[in-house]
Amino acid sequence: MSMTGLLLWRGMLAGLVGAFLAATFALLVAEPHVDAAIAFEARHAAHAAGEEWVSRATQRTWGLYTAMMLYGTALGGLLAIVVAACHGRVGQITPRALALALAAGALLVVVLVPALKYPPTPPAVGLHETVRMRTAAFLAMTAGSLLAAIAAAWSARRLPGLGRLDRWLVGALVYATAATLVAAVLPLVDEVPADFPASLLWHYRVAALASQCVFWLATAALFGRLAEPLLARGAPR
Repeated sequence: MSMTGLLLWRGMLAGLVGAFLAATFALLVAEPHVDAAIAFEARHAAHAAGEEWVSRATQRTWGLYTAMMLYGTALGGLLAIVVAACHGRVGQITPRALALALAAGALLVVVLVPALKYPPTPPAVGLHETVRMRTAAFLAMTAGSLLAAIAAAWSARRLPGLGRLDRWLVGALVYATAATLVAAVLPLVDEVPADFPASLLWHYRVAALASQCVFWLATAALFGRLAEPLLARGAPR
């Protein structure tokens, strides 16, 4: 099997393990807030709830783990591909450090920055009529943040006569400016009920973002450890 194929399998395995840990964290920390939000929604529902296609017990266990592990396997493989492409091309940095740095960048670009515009919301927050609009706006924000990061990296590499620190600062400025412009042109969504508990909303959002942090940290740390011996055997580029 080729080097890229070996790295890909290791990345998918690392993503699977990271997703399992993140799902377990979410089950213990985030799901109680989801249950509280569902109870709030049930108390304020103006009509009887329809028949559940998937029970809540299944959603919070098998459903949660299945979705997270599919998500983690795909992103773990993508992380492996990016590490393979960047190894030896971004200075003297070990594979473990490279994987952690890329995971931190991915967490910032595709999770934390989009969450500043469209933070995660529990059940009972958001109108059913705006689900498609909110989904499209969130995907647009995520894509805009990713394009802003690509533009920042391209700009930093094309500036002559600057040291490494100055390039980092210019790249950060380009990214912050572009991401802010993207957020400014996208619609504002504010559909939190007036009587929804503020502490419940806050704790849910913190738990949801913390679950993503657990996933990226665990995936990158494990993949870096698995990939380092493999990449060390290859000739330096």
